Amino acid sequence: MNCQDVQNLIHAYLDGELDVVKSLEIEQHLQDCPTCSHAYRNHQALRTAIGDNALYYRAPASLQKRVQSAVRQSSHAGSTLRSMPWRWLGVLASLVVIIAVTWGVTRLSSPAATEVLAQEVVASHVRSLMPDHLEDVASSDEHTVKPWFSGKLDFSPPVVDLANQGFPLMGGRLDYLDNRPVAALVYHHQQHVINVFIWPSTGGSDVAAKTETRQGYHLAYWTKFGMMYWAISDVNETELQQFVQLIQAQATP
Repeated sequence: MNCQDVQNLIHAYLDGELDVVKSLEIEQHLQDCPTCSHAYRNHQALRTAIGDNALYYRAPASLQKRVQSAVRQSSHAGSTLRSMPWRWLGVLASLVVIIAVTWGVTRLSSPAATEVLAQEVVASHVRSLMPDHLEDVASSDEHTVKPWFSGKLDFSPPVVDLANQGFPLMGGRLDYLDNRPVAALVYHHQQHVINVFIWPSTGGSDVAAKTETRQGYHLAYWTKFGMMYWAISDVNETELQQFVQLIQAQATP
């Protein structure tokens, strides 16, 4: 069983839906493959986060009223509905789908989605601080770190060294966030580690940096030049903001 097979079956494995043979094959692969094992742990963390009742939202009353209104309008069609049932049913079905999709998009862009991703970032940062987890390629040379990602990701992450500004590049590694492989760049500031996670954004425009604090770590996230960035560290908030400004100014496609 290869990595692609495991990625395709990982959700079924987590849900206990596979037979014994397939489960054993995946377990063996996870023992031998650090990348898939890391992805598996991230999926577990995500399932735990989604299970938090605080992340569940009821559909708003306005959505219920809009669906009921659509049903009433279709009922008022009366004889027209009876004479052309499939046409009206198709219109009603399309309306319900449009409303549901609109609500789904709104929900996915809600703070709950950011909440889950922030928890993933924190979990990945903490794991990276364990022995031998911080860097897959250890180098302060951006021309060594950037090419290392070639062939391992479907995008080329921008890499800059900020040693002259007090934030030297220490290396990079592969990580797994937002249900995809991402680049993780490692910087130091005095005795502190700063992780910067990068992957292509789904939005079409730049988004200014936002900051928050959780579990004692400061986080900043933004999008620029089609890339999503998440930075996390236990440096003080002012220093992290300074670091973010440097990255934004120097990181180019």
